[in-house]
Amino acid sequence: MPLSYSTYLRLPELLELQRPRSTPPEHDEMLFIVIHQVYELWFKLVLHETDKVNRDFSANDLYGAIATWKRLRTILKTLVGQLDILETMTPLSFASFRDRLDTASGFQSFQFREVEFAYGYKRAGVTTSIPGHEGHREAAEARLGARSVVDHFYDFLARRGIQVPADLVARDVREPTRPSEPLQDELLRVYREQPELVILFELMTDFDEGFQEWRYRHIKLVERTIGAKRGTGGSPGVEFLKQSLWKPLFPDLWAIRHRM
Repeated sequence: MPLSYSTYLRLPELLELQRPRSTPPEHDEMLFIVIHQVYELWFKLVLHETDKVNRDFSANDLYGAIATWKRLRTILKTLVGQLDILETMTPLSFASFRDRLDTASGFQSFQFREVEFAYGYKRAGVTTSIPGHEGHREAAEARLGARSVVDHFYDFLARRGIQVPADLVARDVREPTRPSEPLQDELLRVYREQPELVILFELMTDFDEGFQEWRYRHIKLVERTIGAKRGTGGSPGVEFLKQSLWKPLFPDLWAIRHRM
């Protein structure tokens, strides 16, 4: 049988995965399921592209890295835009099927934890929210123990003759990214002397801004939908989410702005 559009994309299986639990069906539960499944597909692609940008950095491939960051930045813009669709669901609409979620919660998204860890926002304790019996916690913990994008960025800078402080290179990769004044001095010099790298740095800053925008929009979505209630499955809700606000992925690229 020749390959078709449907069989290549495995559409019959894909379109069977949206199964509302409310009886009788609540209209907005389908929206809720589809949006979150699509988000998980985007997270999968973000991780796929992140692995490539890590390879680009370690191979000193400037133009490959620029192309990958352009794609990652555009994916983030799409993620933010999709929240507009979810915001068409009112708090009462969500309340009509919320109890059907039982113990399920977005805090259990192992792929989102992988994304956070891949970009240096590392906290060992958050993996406990991922159900251990499903076998996905190990994937998140593997990212926690792996070198982050920032670590590969240090490789790239070093290959370009930029002095990366030894303490950054030698630090435990399970620790979160932290700013470094000596590195900021080097990056500021690069901004003035190597304009080809400025394109890369600005794309990374674009991605970082998009990630912070997504966090803010997501928090406001949760807040307008459930207010100060605890999240589904007893998760901490809005107050926990707010802890990640205004935490840049690339703090050194932001810190040098006032010195230019």
